[in-house]
Amino acid sequence: MSTRRKLPATDERPAPITPALAVRAAVGGAMMGLANLVPGISGGTMLVAVGVYRRFIDAVSEVTRLHLRAPTLALLGIVVVAALVAIGGLSGVIAQALVDYRWGMFSLFIGLTLGGAPLLLRMTRPFDRASYVGLVAGALTMLGLALLQGSGADGGSVQTTSLMLGVGGMLAASAMILPGVSGAYLLLLLGQYEPIINAIKDVVSAAGRADLAGVVAQLGVIVPVGIGAVLGVVVVANLLRFLLHRYEKATLGILLGLLLAAPAGLYPFREGVPPRVGDVFEGQLVTVENVAEYAAPANAKDWPQRTFTPTVGQISGSLALILAGFLVTLGIARLGNGTGNGDEGGRRRAPGGKT
Repeated sequence: MSTRRKLPATDERPAPITPALAVRAAVGGAMMGLANLVPGISGGTMLVAVGVYRRFIDAVSEVTRLHLRAPTLALLGIVVVAALVAIGGLSGVIAQALVDYRWGMFSLFIGLTLGGAPLLLRMTRPFDRASYVGLVAGALTMLGLALLQGSGADGGSVQTTSLMLGVGGMLAASAMILPGVSGAYLLLLLGQYEPIINAIKDVVSAAGRADLAGVVAQLGVIVPVGIGAVLGVVVVANLLRFLLHRYEKATLGILLGLLLAAPAGLYPFREGVPPRVGDVFEGQLVTVENVAEYAAPANAKDWPQRTFTPTVGQISGSLALILAGFLVTLGIARLGNGTGNGDEGGRRRAPGGKT
């Protein structure tokens, strides 16, 4: 009587990168990059929407465990390069559009996000109790985050220490791959947004001037944040990989709940309110000396928001942009559908093993 030895899960081979998957990864990476420029939107949600999230998490997890394979590195490379190109090439356009056409941009992102729901629904079926529990938990989590974000966060009373900077870096990096979570918002909650952003700006400026002393002066902020970011990616990616493979239905249900409830934090008909003396803006007290700087149009995308009554034209335009975004993501998510090119089947069966 012979037995067949099953290979461990780590010996599963990633499916090759097909043209369809490459397109989905590139678009997902670009949308992920753009999402990180928009307050309150998670880059991870965009990867869920285009149907490459599971492959992306597996790839990050494998790299952190030094399982370096060509398909894994290719997928990560496509996503990261597309994100960087989108951020570098479109950051100015997006920032200005968020100031001048905020309702239109948020409407478009609502559609882009919801367009991934049909794919996740197919992946989660047939629904069982774990799927429904995950769905409710994910939706409630997203609604809670939206309410917190709507109530504002100043974090001004939190002290900046190496430990807090490390925690901030860990949470911000985790938010890059956690659907529904905005890294910038978590930093605001911790009161670490301003020191981290200022340190990054100062390092970039000093590097541009070849000012080594200026770069070194910011290492007390950059190093703890960098260590925290690496730990955050390693821990969260491996945890998500474990959950997706061990508790697939519940985890997919959570992702679906996060995706469906994501528009709660993207209500489009809001406008920025310039900060006034006595307000707290990005963790800093607004004074007579700095109010002009904080109230400058360059900071408009970060101003606190208030709702306004839309016109008929704005409502019609919003619905049209939501539909357009939905159809775009739906079309992208259908690329290579059912061929094992995305989240619906990204592993090849190893000889004598299992998927």
